[in-house]
Amino acid sequence: MSQEIGPAEPRLILASASPRRQQLLREARFDFIVHPAEIDEDALPADTLPLDLARELAIRKARAVSALYPRDAVLAADTVVAFGDRSLGKPADEREALRMLELLAGTTHIVITAVSLLCPPRKVDVTRHAMSAVRMRFLTRREMSQYVAGGEWRGKAGGYGIQDRDPFVTRVGGSWTNVVGLPMRLVKSMLTDAGVWPVRREGEGTGARRHEGTE
Repeated sequence: MSQEIGPAEPRLILASASPRRQQLLREARFDFIVHPAEIDEDALPADTLPLDLARELAIRKARAVSALYPRDAVLAADTVVAFGDRSLGKPADEREALRMLELLAGTTHIVITAVSLLCPPRKVDVTRHAMSAVRMRFLTRREMSQYVAGGEWRGKAGGYGIQDRDPFVTRVGGSWTNVVGLPMRLVKSMLTDAGVWPVRREGEGTGARRHEGTE
């Protein structure tokens, strides 16, 4: 009698090109495939509230990649820096990066990361978010100019990365990994609740693999 083979376990697909998010998942010993989402992050109205913006972009990223991996678990995230009702995303150029630093220096602002998880085989479609309060010290014009000239602002909400220059940030209230770009306690909870957390087995490799073509 032949033995029936059940459906394969869903793979974890990270819908992000962010090296920081990949590093956090790798350090948590996840095995995953990287397939960045291609969406227009400027498509939403300029007056969209920060939380709504982060959640909607995370959902759009997850859906875009899930269409290519319908049998797998797709994890997407979007990070926004909220300064009042104003959303600060990724600066387009050095001038905008400098303006963002000038705005944030000497203030406490909120970093929001929305995380969306889609796994059609297990009927999982969930989006959650984390918030952290970040206090940035006063910065001199020279410090800001040097930071911007170094290019470390590229691809980072608010124009800075907490892992780049810790002396800029004097206090973080809430999840530190949320400020980096992926709130790991929340992510682990979402994956575990969905039954799609691929835990490394003894002797197996782990880490990120980039996709080769579309599936």
